[in-house]
Order: sequence, then C-alpha cells, then structure tokens
Amino acid sequence: MYIVNDIKNKIIKGDSLEILKNIPSESIDLIFADPPYYMQTEGELLRTNGTKFNGVEDTWDKFSGFEEYDNFCIGWLKECQRILKITGSIWVIGSFQNIFRIGKIMQDLGFWILNDIIWHKTNPVPNFGGTRFCNAHETLLWCGKNKKTKFTFNYKTMKYLNNDKQEKSVWNIGLCIGNERLKDDSGVKVHSTQKPEELLYKIILSSSKPNDLVLDPFFGTGTTGAVAKRIGRNYIGIEREEKYIYYAEKRLKEINPEINEITELSLEAKPPKVPMKKLLERGLLTEEQSLYTSKGEEVCKVKADGNVFNKYGTLSIHKMSAKLLGLNNNNGWDYFYAYYDNEFIPINKLRYIYKDLS
Repeated sequence: MYIVNDIKNKIIKGDSLEILKNIPSESIDLIFADPPYYMQTEGELLRTNGTKFNGVEDTWDKFSGFEEYDNFCIGWLKECQRILKITGSIWVIGSFQNIFRIGKIMQDLGFWILNDIIWHKTNPVPNFGGTRFCNAHETLLWCGKNKKTKFTFNYKTMKYLNNDKQEKSVWNIGLCIGNERLKDDSGVKVHSTQKPEELLYKIILSSSKPNDLVLDPFFGTGTTGAVAKRIGRNYIGIEREEKYIYYAEKRLKEINPEINEITELSLEAKPPKVPMKKLLERGLLTEEQSLYTSKGEEVCKVKADGNVFNKYGTLSIHKMSAKLLGLNNNNGWDYFYAYYDNEFIPINKLRYIYKDLS
C-alpha cells in the first residue's frame, strides 16, 4: 500500500487498476478520469481531400468486445470509489461510444450523479463522409462517492467567471490545438486525445479546494497535473505508456503556480456577520438612504434601526426583498444595492468594507 505523501505530485508508471488497488481508501479529494472510449473505428478515416485523418488508433483503445470493456471499467471505477473521500467527487469523460455504458456501471456501483456536463467543441472534427451529424460534443459525468456525498462545489466562483450568471451544464470550449497541443520532434501529436487545459481548469476549480489531492488514473500527457499544479492543487498521475510519461514530466516542470483570489476561492468565504445597524453606526449607510435593485430601480429607504421601509411598511432587508420578489424568504444582502463612495454596489459589499475598517 502506498503512503499518499510519497506519491503526491508524481506520476506512477503501470497499470491503472493494479496501482489504484494500492492507494489508501478515502484518501483522494477529486478524480478526473479520461478512460479509453473503445471507439471501434474500422478502416481509414479520410479527409475530403483524400488525406488520412489520424484518429484514435492506439492499442490502449482496443477491446475484444463490450464484455471486456465493461469489466475493465467496473474494475477501475470500483477502486476509484474506494479511494475517494466522502467529501470528494469524480468526473468521467466519454463520448457516445462509451459514456452510457459507464453511466450505468457507475449507478450500479452506487455513485451519485450530480450533473452531466456537455463539452461543446467549438472547433469539432467534421464528419468527413457526410454520413452522420458532425459529432461536436463529449459528455462528462460528475458524481459523488455515494448518495451521502458532501462534495465540494464552488458555486460563487463559477458564477463570477460566467459574467455573474449561474454556470450552466453546457461548456463551449475548443479542442486542444496550437501551442498547447504536445508534439514530438517530428511534429506529430504525442497523444491522440489530449484534452484542453480550459476544460480541466473548470473541472478542478469548480470541485476542489486549495491543496486538495487530484488523481488521474489515465494521465496521458498530464493535462490534469498541469492544471492542478498551476492553480495550487496536488496531483497523482497513473500512466503505463513511457512516451506519455516523458512528455508529461517535461510539461509539468515548466508549470509555475498562478495563485490568486480565484484559485484560493476567496469568493466562497462566508461574508462577515455585520448587521445593518452597525453599517449605519459606522456611516457606511445613512438614515433615509435609498436602496435599489441590481437594475437601479429605487425600492425602499433605510431606517435608523437598520430596517427598511416603503409602501409595504417597515420590514427587515430579508423580508422586504422577499416581499418585492413575491417569495416567502430571500437574502436581502444579495438583493439590495446602494451608492457608496460614488460606486453602485450590493450592500453585502459594505460588510467587507466594515470589516476592513475595523
């Protein structure tokens, strides 16, 4: 059995299933798995100009049939479930050839599906023969260890990065191309299915915390490790192909952490508990000052005791915001805006200003 600290931020060479068996139970915070898709391609794929398209022809994607592929997936998924913390989660990516089989297996094993995410490829490979729709997406299954999972989800961070709108389950991200695509000395791509860093950035940032341990059982050229290192997470990579390990290690050495308020999840911190009356005492709000909606509509005024009033009467900021929205309950700190120091800001921000002044 491995000691986790001995394999942290390292690539372990070997068969994924055998190595996973030697990782301690409930020791991993996040897993990203990009397993073989069992593409079942037959014959050559030709572009419209007659040249060959280099798709997935690797031996690691070959299986004798669905039974062998299913048993392979059951094996590594069982071990991933064992080593995953109850506070952790797992992401598995696939395409139409395999993702539905994997989804069934995961549900049969007791994983709890949190979301299915559509990775919409903004620059997909065309269907050269014109015989089917262009396959422009892949599916990610985001799951907890079981139904009792207490997974991490950095909702506020993802909303902020999405122009302050709730992040959706369709992600528009291009295929890995250009300088990001690893190539050998002959200019040939090192790995046939290298994933874009932008995809892994969203996955790891959304569902992990600083210094969490992220495991990738099919490490390939190390995209998971590269992103994890860049945003202040730890990683463990498992890979059997010497060629991929060589390029992954070379890539990882060149990564410098880029730690900032986003990667440190500053937005997820609970706001200081400062009541409205304290804001008035400090002069951050004034009696009779107007409060607004986010669209700039004046809806009420502030009273000296910290409550607010309008035609509906005098209420707390929470009850007033609920009244205005036609709801039973609502968080007034997120609803109301005010002018402070010539800036139009949510009143929740005043609590942070109060804390800085204290």
